[in-house]
Amino acid sequence: MTVKQQTEGNSNMTTYQSRKIIPVLLTALVLWVLPSWAVQAASDARQPAKFTQIDVPGAIFTVANGINPRGDIVGLYLDSSGSVHGFLLSKGKFTTIDVPGANFTVPTRISPAGGIIGLYRTSNGSTHGFLLSNGEFMTIQKTGTTFIVLSGINPEGDIVGEYRDSRDNVHSFLLSDGAFTPIVKPGATLTDVEAINPRGDIVGFYLDKSGNSHGLLLSRGKFTTIDVSGAAQTYGCFGINPEGDIVGVTIDGSGNDHGFLLSDGKFNTIDVPGAVSTDANDINPQDDIVGSYIDSSGNQHGFLLSK
Repeated sequence: MTVKQQTEGNSNMTTYQSRKIIPVLLTALVLWVLPSWAVQAASDARQPAKFTQIDVPGAIFTVANGINPRGDIVGLYLDSSGSVHGFLLSKGKFTTIDVPGANFTVPTRISPAGGIIGLYRTSNGSTHGFLLSNGEFMTIQKTGTTFIVLSGINPEGDIVGEYRDSRDNVHSFLLSDGAFTPIVKPGATLTDVEAINPRGDIVGFYLDKSGNSHGLLLSRGKFTTIDVSGAAQTYGCFGINPEGDIVGVTIDGSGNDHGFLLSDGKFNTIDVPGAVSTDANDINPQDDIVGSYIDSSGNQHGFLLSK
């Protein structure tokens, strides 16, 4: 595989805070399938679903970050030596994703055509974005920055993410046709964007002046705050499919994470059975949801939730 470089010059932005980037990947993987009532509506009406646990044998932990319409899944794992790798799971086959020369590689999303985006870190400590397409890596970096995260990609190749400037300020952006456009939620002290769908709808989160986190939707130039009723705090929205269904994470009063699905104006809680913490990271057109959870022993696993 070869590595190309793409940079962009001038752009002004404001705000940001990275969501947790959890290191992980695989060489072999065990799938444990449980029929479960894993998705519970706010009204307590339950929906049957199939929960698939994803674990990398010998790994410290596993995380599933993104899923496309074909059901291809990308994510990461931490191996027993402490190295972080990316993975692609496609048609039951796992492929390791490592950017050549990188200290670690973290895939975040996969497009319908199979293009994979993410980030990698080099030996000098700088963090770069990457696009993997047709077996070729392209580095994506904004001129004057040493830290960039690519968080979401749609079928048109539009990418959303964040970068850190020379003063250590973080800014959210939309990268379209080679140009970086700033994304700033008015009145927020920080704006973070995580995913974009074919219509150009963007989801993420922001911090208000009190330091509280809220989910956000940016659609046709309009920002909408998304707060899940009953949650101590809505951590953020992390995935959106073509129909506009949104997945994300809330935090309860004990500080534990819970996934949620927002569809047709209704919130559904996503909790992996027996887990103390569940994060919902992405959703595809078939409403398949991927993410990660922490079990009662403190171990982290990836999961696929499908109907």
